[in-house]
Amino acid sequence: MAYICEICEKSSVVGRSQRHKRGVAGKRWKKKAPATRRVFKPNLQKVTLSISGKKTKMKICTKCLKRIKKSGAIGDYKNITVG
Repeated sequence: MAYICEICEKSSVVGRSQRHKRGVAGKRWKKKAPATRRVFKPNLQKVTLSISGKKTKMKICTKCLKRIKKSGAIGDYKNITVG
């Protein structure tokens, strides 16, 4: 299964990482480090949710989990409870 939130469909994003951009104490480096590619992944959690009375295991991001705990509902799901 892919590394995607099952509610908001947040997924991995590719970006760049750079070891040093400026020099020490404001001066410039003689050779600048190359920007390497890296992957930013969402913080997914395995949670058991009860949707319309049925318990289902889902992989959701922590932002969705926080919304569910706060309001009890998210998007199309009207009666979601964490349990």
